[in-house]
Amino acid sequence: MTDLWDHLAERKVLDDRLRREIEEALGPRGRKALVAIDEGKIVQYRDFLVVEGRTARYIVEEEFCTCSDFLYRGRTCWHLLAARIARATGKYRVEESWYQDQLRQAAGQHNLD
Repeated sequence: MTDLWDHLAERKVLDDRLRREIEEALGPRGRKALVAIDEGKIVQYRDFLVVEGRTARYIVEEEFCTCSDFLYRGRTCWHLLAARIARATGKYRVEESWYQDQLRQAAGQHNLD
């Protein structure tokens, strides 16, 4: 698997060959990560990198993710893989705001409901 990350670091382009390599090495989690990247679901805020999952958004930092797959099962989730691939290839959206502010704002809106 180290070769995959080396190839990403060298090429920095998510071409068909590299996509096949990701899917072969990472299986379904690799496919989910690629779909998230293709759909623009990886967002770099000023404070956190966030991966938008099917049901929620997850903060990903280094080798940590806030999803239950990572927290309770202790295994590498597709959110971590998507973040790592996105960082290596520059395939993420940049938001010039703080994610914490968005969370506070959303919580304030819920309190009004």
